[in-house]
Amino acid sequence: MRDSSCLIPQVSRPLQGGLLATTRFNSMKGLGADKPYWDSLLDGKVRLQQCAQCRKWNWPAVFRCGDCGSWEHSWQEVEAAGKIFSWTRCWYDFGGPREYTAPFVSVVVELNNNAKTRLLGVLEQDDQEVRIGDPVTGRIAFCTFDNEQIPALRWTLNRHQEQGL
Repeated sequence: MRDSSCLIPQVSRPLQGGLLATTRFNSMKGLGADKPYWDSLLDGKVRLQQCAQCRKWNWPAVFRCGDCGSWEHSWQEVEAAGKIFSWTRCWYDFGGPREYTAPFVSVVVELNNNAKTRLLGVLEQDDQEVRIGDPVTGRIAFCTFDNEQIPALRWTLNRHQEQGL
């Protein structure tokens, strides 16, 4: 199996677990309502948006709640654990991060929070059989894209949980 670790940024700001981050996406485009999500990944945590008024989880993040119309939101830390909702094995790199050499497995994970929130990521054991419903645990890793270090979710299969071991 190939080494699936991502690069870690050089210096600047300490992260959970002794990792370091260099910037807060000076060149990353398209950050809007989801900027606190990316900032939380830099802090070594996964935080998702929840409406402060009706408590609905909003993902992708929004500026205004679609259920109650509130503009007020909070960002709650959630556990990076869930089950594979969907997956695909990519045989071409499509110009993505150089750490993802083909073939690799992209997964959509439905988190174990009661909101059925789904997050994207890459499976670390890309040479194993993957099934929808497989339990996984996530971690935050850093990858290089367009000469910038960005955080990304990496997921690990936890089939022993499914078997009750």
